[in-house]
Amino acid sequence: MGSLVTILASGPARKALGLLLAAATILLFLFNLRRAGERAGRAAERLNTSEKNDAIHRQMLDAASRRPADRDALAQRLRDGRF
Repeated sequence: MGSLVTILASGPARKALGLLLAAATILLFLFNLRRAGERAGRAAERLNTSEKNDAIHRQMLDAASRRPADRDALAQRLRDGRF
């Protein structure tokens, strides 16, 4: 064990260990960036889907607001050709 500590305490070993830690840090940072990009992409896709669903829902509500009030109103619209 003492031999390992002596080797790691030497100048070149410390420099190599520092470079290894820096490379690991950069690699972890890049992986984290990729995951963040994937999450952002999924959030954008959910937002797009939600906007499409909201537009369809608004169209349905608009169509429902213009529907005839009762059967007589429907018959009148059919006779007038406004259906």
